[in-house]
Amino acid sequence: MIDITAWMNDFLQKLNVTFENRVWFVGLQGSYGRGEATETSDIDVVVILDELAATDIQTYNAMLDTLPHRALICGFFSGKEEIMNWEPSDLFQFCHDTTPIQGSLDEVLLAVDESAVYRAIKIGACNIFHGCVHNMLYEKSEDILRGLYKSASFVVQAIAFKQTGNYISHQKELLQVVSPDERVIIETFLNLKKGSVVDFNLMSETLFAWSKKWIAENS
Repeated sequence: MIDITAWMNDFLQKLNVTFENRVWFVGLQGSYGRGEATETSDIDVVVILDELAATDIQTYNAMLDTLPHRALICGFFSGKEEIMNWEPSDLFQFCHDTTPIQGSLDEVLLAVDESAVYRAIKIGACNIFHGCVHNMLYEKSEDILRGLYKSASFVVQAIAFKQTGNYISHQKELLQVVSPDERVIIETFLNLKKGSVVDFNLMSETLFAWSKKWIAENS
């Protein structure tokens, strides 16, 4: 298992040397951000500079090449102007699923109002519905189905936030607050993460019906 604290210290040192006083924010997303990482987990790093040019992307790439576990490094790289003008429904998940390491996203979070949460649910349900139908007809892929359930778990987080006013990072904790329909989605997602057998037709039809319901409820 990667010692993420030591790794991030090395990352921050090199990042601040590379971009000097231009680093506006650094954070961790995904399993490392939630404290749920495994041996194969990606290192989802968020880096926001004062502004971003194409040459900065090349510079950042060269810096990443000097770090250990390069193949596991992924995440979000942007300038402040872009993130401050981002679609607010995307910012809901982005801000709440990011653990700050350097700087703060409080200024960004101001754009996430009730209507942004509503759109996050609506857009998420629409995308899952489309992906589910497409997969049932064409790819018929278990991997795609797993990915759709992962996306659905994010939508359930938004639903729970809308209903309770609290953002719940850990899916297991969602089981205590969501309705039975959402509980089925989260339980299936958690079982899939554990490597359970995929019942493609049943799981696809369940996800289809659930996303269809939320499209109608948010119309």
